[in-house]
Amino acid sequence: MNPIFRRAKDKGYVERLTRTNMAPYYEKAGLVWDRALFEKNWQEFESYEVAINGGVAGVLRLSHDDVAYYIRDLQIEPSWQHQGLGSQAINFAIEVARNAGAQRLRLRVFCENPAVALYERMGFQVCKTAEGTFYMERELA
Repeated sequence: MNPIFRRAKDKGYVERLTRTNMAPYYEKAGLVWDRALFEKNWQEFESYEVAINGGVAGVLRLSHDDVAYYIRDLQIEPSWQHQGLGSQAINFAIEVARNAGAQRLRLRVFCENPAVALYERMGFQVCKTAEGTFYMERELA
């Protein structure tokens, strides 16, 4: 299975998938979806669709600064989870970051999110834990 990563254009889809997938974590943490922040981030992040078999199976959102590249969101449709798309999306993020000359790829994830195991398999290490969130990083050298 070889997904295609292409720039996301359907902001509504990206928001719906993210809200749906993250709802249990937000609820547990007492967080409320911030639509204004999503709108701001839509302008600033690089958003990609994870396309497979003619449809969209997920989204990957990246940002960067002078220090590192950041996976801001990696959301896979529930029906496509556990089929390797997350790993392929991370490999795509690594490629984008390396091509930009970044030395590190970072992300944040709720501590109880099962995706932590995926990130660890992909070489990320926990650098810090705060407020129920792991801050993880992977060297790209």
